[in-house]
Amino acid sequence: MPPSPPPAAGDVLASGDDSLAEAEGTVGTDDANSGVLSAPQPCVLCGQPARHQVEGFPQHLDPAECGTAGPVPAQSERSAPRNEPRQSAPAGQPGRAVSGVKVVPVGRRVQAASDTPDLIGSAVAAALAEHAGDVEAATAALVKRAIPDAMALLDHTRKGGRYDVVAHPWLPDILRKQSARGADQVWEARPKWSRPELPPGEHEITALDINGAYLSALKTHLPLGQLEHTTGDHHERRRAGLHLITPPAWDHEAVLPNPVGNRDEPGPLWVTEPTLRLLLRVSGPKYGLCAPPEIHESWTSGATEGLLEKFRIALKDARDRAIADGDEVTLEYVKAMYSKFVSTLGESNYNRELYRTDWMHLIRSQAFANLWWKAHRAYDEGLMVVRAMGTDELHVTGDWRAVFPEGRGVAEVKVKDVYTVGTDSDQPPQPPEGPS
Repeated sequence: MPPSPPPAAGDVLASGDDSLAEAEGTVGTDDANSGVLSAPQPCVLCGQPARHQVEGFPQHLDPAECGTAGPVPAQSERSAPRNEPRQSAPAGQPGRAVSGVKVVPVGRRVQAASDTPDLIGSAVAAALAEHAGDVEAATAALVKRAIPDAMALLDHTRKGGRYDVVAHPWLPDILRKQSARGADQVWEARPKWSRPELPPGEHEITALDINGAYLSALKTHLPLGQLEHTTGDHHERRRAGLHLITPPAWDHEAVLPNPVGNRDEPGPLWVTEPTLRLLLRVSGPKYGLCAPPEIHESWTSGATEGLLEKFRIALKDARDRAIADGDEVTLEYVKAMYSKFVSTLGESNYNRELYRTDWMHLIRSQAFANLWWKAHRAYDEGLMVVRAMGTDELHVTGDWRAVFPEGRGVAEVKVKDVYTVGTDSDQPPQPPEGPS
């Protein structure tokens, strides 16, 4: 029987219930025991795409390419604890050390992580095979499919979830655009702040890039069902949504950005759950930076912070593996999945499966709130905060590496720019240049 062609990237993600064997394609080998695979398949040791097989098992031949934690020390170098069973190599692989079985929760049980389809890895492997290893073509194809693939991944991670989600709820007028090209009434508190003045002297300023800002913001309190209207100055922590508030006065503009962003007009405004919770927290006894906001009315529903958590973790883990492996194809694919997922949550023609404009505003606002907390942490640790912009840019002076870990992970920051402002007061003024 001739071998079957490898599946298209979209087919792999669209069939989340299929087994890995059905999604992997076929194997072409020189003999029955070892050889080169006709299409990359998940390595039996690390789960990442491998191009070779040994004794019928797809795996990396070079240990440097394998995502496992490294070899287990020989038995002479360590002794197993009394109650720990000794592990043996599987049949056909004499002398190969075997790591433990990774498990993931599924309902009230656990199952082997290897039994959970790697939808992202399979899609990338299939795209590379379809385009004969052309990285640019495979990346373009994956980015083009990012929205439907993100929805397929979301559906897969939502299986067995505790909460039902209303995908197309009725929306209040505050979430409807005022005109064809206008905006709705919700204020996302996007920061665009600059410190008004620096101390005398020369200052080296580092612009830090906050990695995966929208990816981290998927962890936020999201309303599950249709929003319901209430009035009164009261906040129910088990609910989330949109709130009409009068924000408090902010007296720290010289050193920290206002939590509600740059707003020209005074008076009440509609803010999201993350903005309200930020204001309530900084006005509390621990920080005492301002008075509490006054809540006039709200549109809320029962909520949970973990609604998109499995979806977020799947994307984060794929991103982490891609960075570790230098896999730019997967990295661009994952970035497109979460960024386009957020941007099309509203009434978009590109994503008709989920119309939750309230979610879009809340996730964006959570990214802005996360940036505000980064600025506050820098200030609290003795750095001078110079600028806070958009979702992911923070400018500071001082030893920022003592405050923030440097790297490409979502809990780390990387340098976007370094520049100097001011003059060295110890140097005498220089005469102007020009003809004498």
